[in-house]
Amino acid sequence: MPYKPKKPCAYPGCPNLSDDRYCPQHRSLKNKQYNRYGRRESTRNSYGAQWRTIRNEFIAEHPYCEVCRREGRLVATQVVHHIVELSKGGTHDESNLVSLCRSCHSRVHHELRKE
Repeated sequence: MPYKPKKPCAYPGCPNLSDDRYCPQHRSLKNKQYNRYGRRESTRNSYGAQWRTIRNEFIAEHPYCEVCRREGRLVATQVVHHIVELSKGGTHDESNLVSLCRSCHSRVHHELRKE
């Protein structure tokens, strides 16, 4: 299957082409800026190296989106979602996690915002 054409990096003045919004060099820089300025301090403290380890192990055990799988489709897991948010007393325990694709994760958060 052919790939999408690459597009210019969105970082100002960068001449590189990329598959994503930013080239690999600027993607890490923008992630650092987001984590530093765009996230609440409580969130920054909750998602560290320990969370990345838990997340990677959970994805290895649950490689497909659980919502799509119930609907008969096999879509790769892209996000590990907390059923009970950490800010509301949830934990990184496996019973509080669910594997989702990006569209299902967006749908879940959209429904939560309605409530």
